[in-house]
Amino acid sequence: MQDVTQSEADKPTGTWQDWAVDRVMRSLIWLTLRLPLRFRLFVMGKLVSKVVAPLAGYRKRAIDNLTHVWPEMDMAQKRHIADAVADNAGRTMIENYDVKGLLRRMSNAEIKGDGLAAVEKAKAEGQPVLFVTGHYGNFEAPRAALVSRGFQIGGLYRPMKNAFFNDHYAKNMHALSGPVFEQGRRGTMGLVKHVREGGMAVLLFDVYDSAGAKIDFLGRPAPTLTSAAEIAVKTGALLVPFFGIRKKDGVSFDVVFEAPVAHGDPVAMMEEVTKRLEARIYKDPKQWFWIHRRWKPKRQRKRAAAKMEP
Repeated sequence: MQDVTQSEADKPTGTWQDWAVDRVMRSLIWLTLRLPLRFRLFVMGKLVSKVVAPLAGYRKRAIDNLTHVWPEMDMAQKRHIADAVADNAGRTMIENYDVKGLLRRMSNAEIKGDGLAAVEKAKAEGQPVLFVTGHYGNFEAPRAALVSRGFQIGGLYRPMKNAFFNDHYAKNMHALSGPVFEQGRRGTMGLVKHVREGGMAVLLFDVYDSAGAKIDFLGRPAPTLTSAAEIAVKTGALLVPFFGIRKKDGVSFDVVFEAPVAHGDPVAMMEEVTKRLEARIYKDPKQWFWIHRRWKPKRQRKRAAAKMEP
C-alpha cells in the first residue's frame, strides 16, 4: 500500500471548487461507510441514480448512448436502464471504498469460468497474466476475489480530473492490491515491467481514446486501445477476460474468468475481448456503465455533417 504521508510538494492542488467538491465527497463516503452494508448500497444507489446522475448529466448521457446503439428502443426502457446503471455505479463506488469489506465478501464468492484453471496454472508456474475487463457490474470484484485468495494483482488507472479527489481515490486503489500505476507512458512502462517479471495485472479497455483502433462495439465504431493485447504478446502473458456480475439481490456477485484469448494480431485480440464484453451487455445492459463517453456520438454527427457541407 502506498505511503499516505505527503510532503508539501506532493499535496494535491486545484481550485477552491475542486476542494469543496472533494470535502463533500469525502464526508459522504465517510458517513455512508458507517451504515450497514445492504442499507449503504441501497442509499448510494438511490443517491446517484436520483440526484447525482440527473444533475451531473450522467442520466442524459446514458440515454444518448442507448439511443446511439439502439435507436428503436422505447424511451421508457432507456430511462429504466439509465437509472439502473446509475444505481449500480453508486453501489460500485462505495463498495470499492470499503476495501477490507470487499475482500471479506469476495473471499466467499464462487469463482467459475473456463479461464480459472489456466490462471491457477499460470500462478503455479510463474507465468504472467494480464486480466482485461470493462466497466460492467463491479469490475473490482474479481480482482478482490483473487486477492483474498493470495494473489497479487496490479493495475493501471486513469487519474481523476479533481486532484483532491484523485489523491484518496488512488490510495484506495493501492490498498486493494499492487502495484498500481497511473495511466501514461511512465505508468505503462511500470506495468509492463511488472508483468514481464511474472506478475499479474488488470486493465479496463472500454474507454474512449482517439488513438485507439476503430473496433465495432455494440454495432457502432468505437476507438479501442490495443495496449492490453500488445502487452500480453510482448510479455508472453495470458490475456484473460473477467467479469464481476452483480446478482439480483444488488449485493453479491458471480465472478467469471473466461478462457484466455489466443495471442495473435493485437487488433484481432481486442476484437475478441470486445465480443466477450458485448455478450455480457446483451445479456444484461443495466450492468454496463452507459454513463461513459464511449462513442461521443454528438461529435461524430457534427463531423459527418461537416463533411456533407459543400
